[in-house]
This record gives sequence, structure tokens and C-alpha cells, in this order.
Amino acid sequence: MESSLSYLSLSLLISIIFISIKLILSSTTRTRRLPPSPPSRPIIGHLHLFKKPLHRTLTNLSSIHGPVLHLQFGSRPVLLVSSPDLANEIFTTHDVTFANRPKFPSAKHVSNNYTTFVSSSYGPNWRNLRRIATIEVLSSHRLLCSTEIRSDQVRCLARSLFVNSAKNEGFTKVDMRLRLFELVLNVIMRMIAGKRYYGENAEDSKDARRFKEMVEEATALAGASNLQDFFPILRLFDFGGVQKRAARLAATRNELSQRLIDEHRKTGSSEGSKKKTMVADLLELQPAEPEVYTDTVIRCLCLSILQAGTDTSANTMEWIMSLLLNNPQVLHKARDEIEKYVGCDRLIEESDLTNLPYLHCVINETLRLYPVVPLLVPHESSKDCSLGGYSIPAGTMLFINVYAIQRDPKIWEEPTKFKPERFEDGKAEGNWMLPFGMGRRGCPGEGLARKVMGLAIGTLVQCFEWERIGTEEVDMTEGSGITMPRAVRLEAMYRPRPKMIPVLQKL
Repeated sequence: MESSLSYLSLSLLISIIFISIKLILSSTTRTRRLPPSPPSRPIIGHLHLFKKPLHRTLTNLSSIHGPVLHLQFGSRPVLLVSSPDLANEIFTTHDVTFANRPKFPSAKHVSNNYTTFVSSSYGPNWRNLRRIATIEVLSSHRLLCSTEIRSDQVRCLARSLFVNSAKNEGFTKVDMRLRLFELVLNVIMRMIAGKRYYGENAEDSKDARRFKEMVEEATALAGASNLQDFFPILRLFDFGGVQKRAARLAATRNELSQRLIDEHRKTGSSEGSKKKTMVADLLELQPAEPEVYTDTVIRCLCLSILQAGTDTSANTMEWIMSLLLNNPQVLHKARDEIEKYVGCDRLIEESDLTNLPYLHCVINETLRLYPVVPLLVPHESSKDCSLGGYSIPAGTMLFINVYAIQRDPKIWEEPTKFKPERFEDGKAEGNWMLPFGMGRRGCPGEGLARKVMGLAIGTLVQCFEWERIGTEEVDMTEGSGITMPRAVRLEAMYRPRPKMIPVLQKL
């Protein structure tokens, strides 16, 4: 006990000395015109203001002190931007300057020493990963080739719901979070490696559980307030056991992803035809450019797409269904549109999505109110720059508060109201949306996410009637984390629509 207290006292003393020296060395910045800053405390800066969910805390700060703020998170200087004009300036004029990522010690193991697609700073490694992701993995052509995977998985979801509903005469309860997560994980794993982990013809249930736990643990670590990220000395003692958790997670991720690669390499050499999967496609390119398409690069891309694509898409669809349950008139309008353009003789297909503008409005309005990553993935400035008349030093961590921008009453009429009509005919107020980011670090998986969400939500609306479990509205409280999950998992009541039963029976 005394030893632990001694370590803690020593770490705090060294932290104080470290930050004091840094403040002295950076005293020249006081002559610069930094953005406004709320009152802070010695050593910890503004960390005492941390309250979950963080995006709401920072939104409240901006409403009091202004749309651009200079904050101090321990030893890290932070720029908080909640202005659409300044965000636009960042992603245009200063896009390269802010294309770096901050190096969080808690993420070192999980990010393969900051070399993954999401964590890598701007440079040759990131450009190589970006090129492979946008051309070889997530291009329009590649997404077209995987259309049948998405269609098949959505049909499996509809069939499973239909079969389960046959056990009851009326409505049946369903855990939407679980169903949607399993849907997205199956879609992405089949695209990556040709494996289905849930539902009919599922692969090893042990691996399914490990992949699910891996995604959940990575999301939890990314969303945690890890003090060692802001007080460097604490990492010497693995404060909170974060490094140990991250190392275990990294080992699991590397083991599972390398196994997928080895399986493809083995079956590819023994079978006449190879599976058309992301891993198979990248392995085909490996002999010609082995220094580019290394196993490490393939692993990093697979894990980045799996991590970035599952939780985010599942969360957004859970928000969509929550909003539809609380706004049945919107659900009926979306269903009427589907009946008009698709009918009731077949299921909706991806090719139908371009003819369903109101469904897109529903998705866009949900992304406006509940953006995928409310503060975006943090950026970091690589050099000094000027923003909105303020001086921004190199090494400043940047948060873009998308949540605040997309609810700004100066841009959006009735900003907290769910009103998909605001996006009809391209008339969105200000047209200022960035749920997937912008510029060089914008999410390349937006096209895939929109296809999955459009097809899945369209099918659920087309095939089933939906009701809330009770008379009260669905609780819309937001959870905490780098993504924005619901605080309470969504459960709903459903039953097959009589018009669609003949179609569902044929699945």
C-alpha cells in the first residue's frame, strides 16, 4: 500500500515538474492571440470539466464562451471548433496542416504503433493505406461486387424476424441493438474474409464471440478518458491498467486477423477458384508488390474497416429505428414511398435506393441529430497556423464538434426536432453536414455505410409493422464514447405486414 502511494506521489510530482517546464518553455505563446479559454486549474487544465457524454459538455462550453476555444487537457493543448465556417476553413485552407493524428499512449498497442489507417499521421504510410482503401477495397466497383453479400444478410435478418414472429399471434419483442450489430458484423466479415458469424450457416461461435468482444473492447478503450494520454508520467506505471488491456486486445486482434490471412493463403493455393473477398483481393496483389501489400498492411486495413464500420453503422440504425418509433408519421411516409416505387411483390434492393429520396432524408436527418462520431476522430496540427484571426500552435489537438454544428440554431430551423423534410429537394438549411468528416481524413467508408443502412432500414420498414413496447416514447438519452451509442439499448415490438407475408414466406 505504502509502495503504491509512493509511486503515485512520485508520478504526481514529476507531472507537476514536467508541465511547469512545458509552461515556461511555451511562455512565448502568450504573446500570440490564442482563442478564448474558459477558466482552468493548475496542472489539470480543463480536465475537471470532463463530464460524460463529452460532446454535450463541450457543446455547453461553446455556447457560453464561443465557437472556437483553446483548452488544456493536462499537458495537451486542445482546439475546440463548433463553427461551420471555421470547420470549413480547417478542411480547406488548413487541411494538410490538420491531417495528423495525436499519438495517444493508450492506443499505441491497438494502433500497431500508430500505423493503422485511422491512427497514422499524414505521410507516405497513410497515403499508401488511403490509396489501397479507396481503390482496392471501398471503391464503387468493389462495393458493386459485394452487393449480393449485403442483400443476402438483410434477407437473412428479415427471414429470422419473420420466423420468430410465427411463435406469437400478435407483436413480438426484439432487441434491435443485438440484431443490427450482428447484421453489420456479418456483412463486413463476409466482405473481408467470406465468413458469417451469426444466423444460418454461421461459422465458429467461439470466433464470433471473440470478434464481437474485440470490437466492443476497442470501442471502450477509444472512448475512455485515459489520464495517461494527458499526463505522460502516468504511462510509466500503467495507471488504470490501460496498457495491459490494450496489449491483450492487440494480441487478440493480430491473432484473429492473421489467421484469416493464413486461411485465405492456404485455400487460395489449394482451390481452383478463390473467394472474392477483401483479403483474397489484397493477397492477389501481394506477389507483384510485396513491400506494399504486406501482411501487416492487410491486417491493419481489415481491422480498421471492421472496427470503424460495425459499431458506427449499427448505432446509427438503432437511432433511426428509435426516431421512427417516436415519429410513426415519418415511418408511414417512408413506407408509402417504398410501396410506390418498389411495391409489395418483392423486397427492396440496393438498386432501388436511388428512387427512395425520403428514405435518404430519414437517414440524413438521423445523422444530423446523432452523428456517427460527434467530435470526429481527433486531428493534430503539424505546424503553426492562423484560424479565424487566432494563432494555433503546432502540436495542438483538434476537436470538431459536429454534434454542435449540426444542431446550431443559426443554421437549422427547430434544430432539435426530427424533421426529414428539411432535406427534401436539396433544401437542407445551410447544407452543412459532416457526419463522416471532410477533407483528406474524411471517412472512405461512407458509401458502404449508406448502402447498408439504406437497404436494412428500408427492408425493416417495408416488411414489418413497428410499435414501442409501452405507451411512453423511446428514451433518446445519448451514451458516452468516441461513437455515440444510445444510453439504453433499443427494444421494440414488431409483426409482419400482411401484404408482405407471401414474400417473407419465400425467403
